[in-house]
Amino acid sequence: MSSTPPPEALASDVRPNAAEPIDAQGALGWLRALGPRGRRAFAGAFGGYALDAYDYFTLPLSMVALAAYFGLDSGQTGLFTTVTLIVSAVGGAVAGVVADRIGRVKALMITVVTYAVFTVACGFAPSYETLLVFRALQGLGFGGEWAVGAILVAEYASTRHRGRTLGAVQSSWAVGWALAAAVYTLVFSLVDDALAWRVMFWTGALPALLVVWIRRRVHDAPEAQARRERTARKGSFAAIFGPGTVGAPGLLRTTVFASLLSTGVQGGYYTLATWVPTYLKTERGLSVVGTGAYLTFLISGAFIGYLTGGHLTDRLGRRRNIWLFALLSAVCVLVYANIPSGANTLLLVLGFPLGFCMSAIFSGFGSYLSELYPTAVRGTGQGFTYNTGRAVGAVFPTLVGFLADSWGVGGALVFGAVGYGLAALALLGLPETRGKELL
Repeated sequence: MSSTPPPEALASDVRPNAAEPIDAQGALGWLRALGPRGRRAFAGAFGGYALDAYDYFTLPLSMVALAAYFGLDSGQTGLFTTVTLIVSAVGGAVAGVVADRIGRVKALMITVVTYAVFTVACGFAPSYETLLVFRALQGLGFGGEWAVGAILVAEYASTRHRGRTLGAVQSSWAVGWALAAAVYTLVFSLVDDALAWRVMFWTGALPALLVVWIRRRVHDAPEAQARRERTARKGSFAAIFGPGTVGAPGLLRTTVFASLLSTGVQGGYYTLATWVPTYLKTERGLSVVGTGAYLTFLISGAFIGYLTGGHLTDRLGRRRNIWLFALLSAVCVLVYANIPSGANTLLLVLGFPLGFCMSAIFSGFGSYLSELYPTAVRGTGQGFTYNTGRAVGAVFPTLVGFLADSWGVGGALVFGAVGYGLAALALLGLPETRGKELL
């Protein structure tokens, strides 16, 4: 007898919320509800994503020094980010399939090792072309880590707390970003720019220590692992593109609209993450230390935004939370990019709400995408849609790079608001999933 689930099981792998223990109440109830194994999984995913962010931001923070060292224009420097994100789509899609076939933890370790090795390799690049290749290969691991780690934790999390639990995982991005900004400030203050950018990349070896711990302490959620192993049709791209039939809806519509949602949110986000440091240094004339201070406000807002957005996605629902912060993010981008020259104090203060809004919108992604797909293809669906968004959204930073030559970096940043508009429209094709339990 075949163990392949019927089409309707693939289309709707959820059941009503189950009862939860009393100790799952309170501000940290979401953490207690995970249990000991779940908390270790949370720590592994949190650390992996924080170091993923750290390795990613070594490039934007070093962009000015790289441009000077290799003699690059804005379009060429923007291409670094675009190539990274496009290749990350491949890495993310593959990692999702691997996670469905061999398990979440094994796939997580593979992604972390991959992005760490090639980040270090970037520090040894002798030419622009070589650095571009290494950065692209770094994207293979970078693309897969979030989707795999988010699924690992989602399968431990309770339905009531899944939004805030995955929002807490997302907050680790701000932790890694802050660590990168601190190391950047230290390295570029002590070392000449021609060498400092290489040192930044070499520090990307840090994730290797995390992998040793994950290998010993972290395990897949037992029930989800058992369901995955019983299913013959797992890790299937065909399943997430199945159109379905009358009475047995497929996943094609979900995959298309989830990819558009991811494209819009990440197009807006990576536009800002890539170009704000350059904007602060070139158009606002800030020093290395000054740029670090401004980024502190932006990153602090991001950290609180991730945590707040996680709570709101459980209270308001997945779609309302994303709609709210898509609107607010678009407004913040337009205001931030049009602050008058000389009003740097206002620029400093507005960095907090900008970081808050552009991060809070991400908080629901881990829970939302996990809930849209069944266990058998959850890694494949989440890995594909999230990283397709990265790949297509990667066009945004490059467009800003080329537009910056005529519009200025500040003027070109407003293009990021277009992405948030696309995200709001994509939600019209997706269902609300709050209160659903993963099966």
